[in-house]
Amino acid sequence: MNHYTYDEIEVGHEESFSTVITEEMMSSFRNITGDENPLHNTKHYAESKGYPTNVCFGMLTASFLSTMAGVYLPGERSLIHRVETDFVSPVLLGDTLNITAKVQKKMDTFRAIVLHVSFKNQNGLEVCRAKMRVGVLD
Repeated sequence: MNHYTYDEIEVGHEESFSTVITEEMMSSFRNITGDENPLHNTKHYAESKGYPTNVCFGMLTASFLSTMAGVYLPGERSLIHRVETDFVSPVLLGDTLNITAKVQKKMDTFRAIVLHVSFKNQNGLEVCRAKMRVGVLD
């Protein structure tokens, strides 16, 4: 976990991490949310809709924004204020997500940073992007 202070963060600062979408993640998310959509839960249904396997829950994908802010940028001092998310392409079970955030702006009055976050799969295809405003606590 990173421990950046507001003063240590500069515009242009980047952090990245990767994760693989697993059956266990999908099952845990389903159990937490109760989302039983067959596109996420039934391989045969997903295949009948033209996908090679189950489609990852969009909000499971977006949940890694919390990881980015809470672990990487800024890390332990984060408090998420706002998130705008675009789901660009489906994320599939087994995909590797490479998630990169870049500081676009610092807001001194609020001691907050604005991050642009990009999610790319193992083929380099952008599958999700987001803009986050994150407070950096003292």
